[in-house]
Amino acid sequence: MSLPGHLLPALVLLLARSPGWAWVPSRCRAPREAVCNFVCDCRGCPDEAQCGYHGASPTLGAPFACDFEQDSCGWRDISTSGYSWLRDRAGAAPEGPGPRSDHTLGTDLGWYAAAGTHRGRQAATAALRSPTLHEAAPSCELSLWYHVASGGVAELRLELTHGAETLTLWQSSGPWVPGWQELVVPTGRIQGDFRVTFSATRNATRRGAVALDDVAFWSCGLPTPQAHCPLGHHHCQNKACVEPHQLCDGEDNCGDRSDEDTPTCNDHTATDFERGLGLWNHSEGWARNRSAGGLQHPAWPHRDHSRNSAQGSFLVSVAEPSAPAILSSPEFQASAPRNCSLTFYHYLHGSEAGCLQVFLQTRSPGAPQAAVLLRRRHGEMGAAWVRDRVDIQSEHPFRILLAGQTGPGGVVGLDDLILSDHCKPVPGEPAGRPPAPPRPPLSSLQPWNFCEPGHLFCGDLCVPPEQLCDFQQQCPGGEDEQECGTTDFESPSAGGWEDASVGRLQWVRLPAQDSGSPGTDASGAAGHFLSVQRAWGQLAEQARVLTPTLGPSGPRCELHMAYYFQSHPQEISCNFERGTCGWHTGHLTDAHWHRVKSRGPGYDHTTGQGHFMLLDPTEPPAQGPGAHLLTWPQTPAAAQECLSFWYHLYGPQTGTLRLAMRREGERERHLWSRSGTHGNRWHEAQATLHHPQDSSAKYQLLFEGLRDGYHGTMALDDVAVRPGPCWAPKRCSFEDSACGFSTGGRGLWTRQANATGQAAWGPPADHTTETAQGHYMVVDMSPQALPRGHVASLISEEHRPLAQAACLTFWYHLSLRNPGTLRVHVEEAERRQVLSISTHGGFAWRLGSVDLQAERAWRVVFEAVAAGVERSYVALDDLLLQDGPCPRPASCDFEAGLCGWNHLPWPGLGGYSWDWSSGATPSRYPQPPVDHTLGTEAGHFALFETGVLGPGGRAAWLRSQPLPATEASCLRFWYHMGFPEHFYKGELRVLLSSARGQLAVWGAGGRLRRQWLEGQVEVASTAEFQIVFEATLGGQPALGPIALDDVEYLAGQRCQLPTPSQGDTAVATSVPAAVGGTLLLLVLLALLGLAGRRWLQKKGGCPSWGKTDAVAPSFDNILFNADHVTLPASVTNDQ
Repeated sequence: MSLPGHLLPALVLLLARSPGWAWVPSRCRAPREAVCNFVCDCRGCPDEAQCGYHGASPTLGAPFACDFEQDSCGWRDISTSGYSWLRDRAGAAPEGPGPRSDHTLGTDLGWYAAAGTHRGRQAATAALRSPTLHEAAPSCELSLWYHVASGGVAELRLELTHGAETLTLWQSSGPWVPGWQELVVPTGRIQGDFRVTFSATRNATRRGAVALDDVAFWSCGLPTPQAHCPLGHHHCQNKACVEPHQLCDGEDNCGDRSDEDTPTCNDHTATDFERGLGLWNHSEGWARNRSAGGLQHPAWPHRDHSRNSAQGSFLVSVAEPSAPAILSSPEFQASAPRNCSLTFYHYLHGSEAGCLQVFLQTRSPGAPQAAVLLRRRHGEMGAAWVRDRVDIQSEHPFRILLAGQTGPGGVVGLDDLILSDHCKPVPGEPAGRPPAPPRPPLSSLQPWNFCEPGHLFCGDLCVPPEQLCDFQQQCPGGEDEQECGTTDFESPSAGGWEDASVGRLQWVRLPAQDSGSPGTDASGAAGHFLSVQRAWGQLAEQARVLTPTLGPSGPRCELHMAYYFQSHPQEISCNFERGTCGWHTGHLTDAHWHRVKSRGPGYDHTTGQGHFMLLDPTEPPAQGPGAHLLTWPQTPAAAQECLSFWYHLYGPQTGTLRLAMRREGERERHLWSRSGTHGNRWHEAQATLHHPQDSSAKYQLLFEGLRDGYHGTMALDDVAVRPGPCWAPKRCSFEDSACGFSTGGRGLWTRQANATGQAAWGPPADHTTETAQGHYMVVDMSPQALPRGHVASLISEEHRPLAQAACLTFWYHLSLRNPGTLRVHVEEAERRQVLSISTHGGFAWRLGSVDLQAERAWRVVFEAVAAGVERSYVALDDLLLQDGPCPRPASCDFEAGLCGWNHLPWPGLGGYSWDWSSGATPSRYPQPPVDHTLGTEAGHFALFETGVLGPGGRAAWLRSQPLPATEASCLRFWYHMGFPEHFYKGELRVLLSSARGQLAVWGAGGRLRRQWLEGQVEVASTAEFQIVFEATLGGQPALGPIALDDVEYLAGQRCQLPTPSQGDTAVATSVPAAVGGTLLLLVLLALLGLAGRRWLQKKGGCPSWGKTDAVAPSFDNILFNADHVTLPASVTNDQ
């Protein structure tokens, strides 16, 4: 039955509003084989959304990952017993056996998959299965982090099922190491659908607590069809492009095997050992075997390389170093001037003593010559088949010899030996004639001795493995400590360093004259060093080089090394759209800056859709305090240069972003810094670079991000440098410099901190950090420094002309003894006074503000006029220039910022901050869609995300400037709470803070409607005080925002009760004017309560009161004693 055209839109809207159904228009209908294939075939990547991928199209090399923060990413429990998997987090069960934090965030608020929350009566297996995935490239790797929290776990297993076969990718029976452990396994090429299962088997009567987090598939997508391929690349039959080295390598890189079925490959000779040894029929110590039905050896390959199957065949050996296994090729004709190339896949697992060597043995006209070592792979390579290749040019007939050996528990394997078309066997060679035994270099074989395997024979001693490289000499000649990492790389053994790379890069020992650059070794001589070079591996990209097993070591053990980076000088100016220009990330920390593309809550400054540099301490989780972003050494273009950039500091636990300059032979010089969140928006900053006159000394710039937790990010964009000085900065905290302020030649104003507590004058802490380590500007106003009536001037650099009216705010601190007068002047064409402050001082920093208009360049001048009083001073801190008029004290619509409201974390509350955002700005945290002032997405508000709170942090404060005592004043504000219905709730409270303590005067609980509500409270205080908005929780952590807007403080005015037509309003009754009358009020309330209760009892019942949004202020949470005040629970450290 067809519907009338006018009913169809209504039906669509009706369905869209139905629970559990959402209509999302999409023009992309990916075929089944394109869903969950690790490739974003549709814009926005909806074809991968059901298999764990969240976000926009990934950049090249980005993993398809699941951190369990939003959901289970399609992974589901398939356990058949009570021992099963569920999505969990540490904060939900703080006393349980599981981890104390997740791996993604490193906090008790992060999510993971967990098994083993209940004890069982019998052994059981918990299985967690991935969604159905489709097609995996040969380079595909699966990484995950697991945590075993108890000894009841008998086994962990990772399996891959495709078709009728289930492959064991990894299994372990312990012993288990405390903390989160990383596992990386290659999947190999998978055709068609497959699923991955992670299972844990527990012992009987044990919990078997296991957790799983950060599951990621790396480099798993097959190449996509292209109209044209880059020069030299192969165009597959399915229109994909592959690199030349991927042709005829035994792997299906195209996805349709057309890179292995080309005419070129037909001339190659491949041996996959499925039906025998092929050309390699001279074998000693090698056995042809397969995984299925093979030896029960812990390190045995679970699959071959050719078929990626347990049914496939390969060569394997457990030969000891004293009798290595030898595999020999037939004799080949001389190949020069062409290359005879051998591509092969090797397996070294289970022992650090495992070794595979490739030798070339030539036959000269006289007799066979000694074998020459072409390649040596040594150590633990993991349970993976690793590709390698050797190219041979020989003027004489030759053989290729492969020698394998391993230590106790180890296995060495070979598969897929592929000879190129220029490897031509000598015609008529007798098939049964064995080759001459290889004669490898003496360094590759141990001398004859009577010691056990693995022991070192020196003199009359047998040194066991645990005493080798333990920094204590056992042998008379020190042989047990000779190849233990200490080296200048002049010896061919490289001091025991061994390349352990399995990807496209490797470490190679090179002579300086062959390297091109740097041309010398670290000592300046033509020696040797290790250098990163291209390699033939197909797995992880990073190059790794390892020492032998060292230690144990003492607490003062240090590693010293020289390193060299080769690059081309590039520009500092950069918008990061096409790369990082002249910037690079530092390598001395585990946190790193990343160039990322705008997506989701992260957006760049240039276009809103481009690239920028991001520091996120959760990707990957950082253990160290910070990360560095540096330029290459630069030559100054002028004596003064102006560096401008845009920065973004956002999150309730943001740390410090710092800019510094390095110059050879000088101390690092701090130029600029910002701490804490600065709202969900980009800010511009500038810093003048001062260079020595007539100096060509190069310099480096350094951005250092210092984290203060995991709930906050830092970003940089649009960096530019130009000749000449910068305009005066709009913001100055004096933390790193005096911001260009001059003192008129007299030097009376000084920049100082009181970290030692020995400062002769000045406040004990600054305003920026509220610590003794913070800096401020101060002038000594005592008569001997500045006689009565004399003036000390502090003059700014030139500010750019103002396009509109602006507000200059600053914080000042006056000594208790009358210091005199602080005057503020604006110097444009002439100097004019705009503010004068001559009140007595106190213990607090106070906010000053000046409305400004200037059509030309201008300066601000602070003048301190002395009163001639001993031990007096004037201090300044935190200057800020913002567009728009100055707001009234403690009032703010948050359109231009926080208006002097302080969001610095209060000690003891957990170190979290209120933030500043708008509905139109993408955010990683939930927030109101519109503000209250404008009622649009463009409007701004103050915001706090309570989901970060937990056992380590219980509240966050937003504090006003100090306000004078008042008998009655009205505080009005609008607030928003976005907590899910029937879930945990947040709380917003208003406190009055003074020298006498904190007093709660208003409060509202969560589970409120997602709309703006009005609140008002009448406040009174007999002493100077601050208004504090406190965001806290009434239950367990939950994702939910608390927002504030349109805060208005009406000094000296009583609140007017709202009329019913004013809508939803939360009103608090007035507060007693004096704390001294509190006891009397409590007594009266108690008497009234008793009288009311008796009256209700006489009436026969008690009426039921409905829930209201308002909470009347009371003093229940404050106890007044004779000599002290007990603070409320939310502001103390007691739980």
